[in-house]
Amino acid sequence: MRVSVFGLGYVGCVTASCLAREGHDVVGVDTNPDKVQMVNAGTSPLVEPGLGELLAAGVRHRRLRATGSAPQAVAASDLALVCVGTPSRPNGQLDVSGLERVMADIGGALRDRHDPFQVVIRSTMLPGTTDAVVVPALTSRLGGARTPVVRVAVNPEFMREGSSLHDFSRPPFTLAGATDAEAIAALRTLYAGVEAPFISTDIGTAEMVKYVSNAFLALKICFANEVGDVCEALGVDAQEVMRIFLMDRRLSVSEAYLRPGFAFGGSCLPKDVRGLLYAARNADVVPAVLSAILPSNESQIRRRVEEVLATRKRRVGVVGLSFKPGTDDLRESPLVALVEALLGKGCDVRILDHNISLARLVGANRRYIEEEIPHVSSLMCESADELLAHAEIIVVGHRSEDADAVLAAMEPHHVLIDLTRSRVPVPGRAAV
Repeated sequence: MRVSVFGLGYVGCVTASCLAREGHDVVGVDTNPDKVQMVNAGTSPLVEPGLGELLAAGVRHRRLRATGSAPQAVAASDLALVCVGTPSRPNGQLDVSGLERVMADIGGALRDRHDPFQVVIRSTMLPGTTDAVVVPALTSRLGGARTPVVRVAVNPEFMREGSSLHDFSRPPFTLAGATDAEAIAALRTLYAGVEAPFISTDIGTAEMVKYVSNAFLALKICFANEVGDVCEALGVDAQEVMRIFLMDRRLSVSEAYLRPGFAFGGSCLPKDVRGLLYAARNADVVPAVLSAILPSNESQIRRRVEEVLATRKRRVGVVGLSFKPGTDDLRESPLVALVEALLGKGCDVRILDHNISLARLVGANRRYIEEEIPHVSSLMCESADELLAHAEIIVVGHRSEDADAVLAAMEPHHVLIDLTRSRVPVPGRAAV
């Protein structure tokens, strides 16, 4: 199939590269010229295991290219996958301005088209967004001499950063929301190589499933962390408690995310919980458990800040800054929040995270650093030795190669606080 992918962030880059691998002709579209240039050079604009090689192969085999022109992309495709971000405003409401712009661009590019065209939204949207935002923005620019048949479908993604290539090929299911049988048939063809049940439903259901999924994942993380807090207070092994609890499969318990650790973050879970709560409030519904998720998550950060401050040591070394290992995504990272809180309390902080390099960051991650935490570049260390030379306290936020190097070189005077609650032993030392 001839496919255009609008938005070359995590979802867009992975989607474009994986579809090119399956033999589709793919053109990526982004307003950021740096991303377009990097993709056309066969270089991934983001950190994701295996993506660099896969993207480069797609470009090398002439199955994948990028452009900044929506008309060029629409002319070269019969189906557009829209993967632009839908960030949340402070009150939880989605910012769909980027989505509106893309839909208007696609509509304008379709004005003189003869052949049918299909628009598929992979961006995360609250129920009703397709009808209230997507379709009006798209049709506002149609109406040329020949108006083509345009089909709209919703196809949410279920990929985790750090394992997105695997998740694309083997998701829990492929979900397609549409009222048009031909739109559903096109998505069946597009994802024929994906090993997962294909589920077709209405648009509103497809929009909602992603929120329910992410809200439950967020809930599972908070639940496991609170179990860990209680177990630690009672002198009980939290990992052993959870290991036994997870053996009960009759109640549909999944092992994913149910491990005591640190707070959640990233571009999906916090935003989607806020969005779901915003929608509930607007419907005069007060979901008590869902309302407790974000405060509970924030309490994990406060608790760990207090734990560091309780040592009465000022020089702190933090291993990891992105919201999870194996990615460069800093959006709503709990480790960024922890670092900011420690700086506010007068701590002298240094950070080691080799996935965060200002020289290669582009798009949302670079903009986040420059606008929200511009001082972070002065806090970054290049090696474990540099971090250890500075720090009295070592805070491990990720289990990674950086963490392994730091743990292996720690000296007796270093105090260790392991946010991952890992059971990997450090010789001669117990974590705080």
